Amino acid sequence: MKNGYIGVDIGGMSVKAGIVTIDGKIIKKDRVPTDTSNGSEPFLASMKTLIVGLIKEANKLGYEIKGIGFGAPGVVNSEEGTIDYATNLKLYHVKVREYLKDLNIPIYISNDANVAALAEQRFGAAKGYHDAVMITLGTGVGSGIVINNKLFEGNLGKGAELGHMVIVVDGEECNCGRRGCFERYASTSALIRETQEVMQQNKESIMWNYCGYDINRVDGTTSFECAKAGDKAANQVIDTYIKYLGEGLLNVCNIFRPQAIILGGGVSAQKDYLKNKVQKYLEDHYYGYHETPRSEVVIAALTNDAGIIGAAILGFPEK
Repeated sequence: MKNGYIGVDIGGMSVKAGIVTIDGKIIKKDRVPTDTSNGSEPFLASMKTLIVGLIKEANKLGYEIKGIGFGAPGVVNSEEGTIDYATNLKLYHVKVREYLKDLNIPIYISNDANVAALAEQRFGAAKGYHDAVMITLGTGVGSGIVINNKLFEGNLGKGAELGHMVIVVDGEECNCGRRGCFERYASTSALIRETQEVMQQNKESIMWNYCGYDINRVDGTTSFECAKAGDKAANQVIDTYIKYLGEGLLNVCNIFRPQAIILGGGVSAQKDYLKNKVQKYLEDHYYGYHETPRSEVVIAALTNDAGIIGAAILGFPEK
């Protein structure tokens, strides 16, 4: 039998899992709803049923599962195999590895942004680069760091939280309790907030028409699409957003000097329009000083499969 691996992507709405080959191909996928309303035990049981079903499918297809990896939101302990704190899922100190020990298959766990970065570096937009940093621009700002083809997680897998580096001292309060965090200025949430504020100051902006004159319908596309149409107020929003995103990424460049910066999450759907603006900002600011190597900005390519593939990679012989 051939070697196969299972990757499990724990999301807010569903737990997605797949059988993944050593070359990063998903040969079978399945999912179950994410339901933690009755605590962690039913959640774990549902996830185990999903995994057992995939193990059986793998055997039918001629694959023996050699490792099972999990990408989980929030704070995990990669050494203990636990989800320590996933606030949105109301999960605390969930012993994933312990619960699945009777499967007699090695269990690995990491943060969901970490595994997405690993997938993009190994098989996606940053394939061929041995040093890459992924920034996911969603409700918050997630991040994953790959150095010399290996995932960097920090002590107990609790590091690499670039969304919480401060870029504005004494700035806006972040959900983490600190002020001025990168994610308060570069997330989709921040973009929406800035868009709404500028719209209130510019009643003639076509952004009003774009959202049906309902400011509560503003989303991460509003300012971008209207900026492309030449709206002055929308371009003001985008210029501000790129400034904050760019400054955060300049910090990434100066700390890690990665070969590639991968942009993922909802805002990355702007693709080249976003990429070109960010690349220009970095180049215009010399990456912090002159004569530094170029960090190539790329847009995440694996989309919804990145979590499954990256989680599976955790179980690869040389991950």
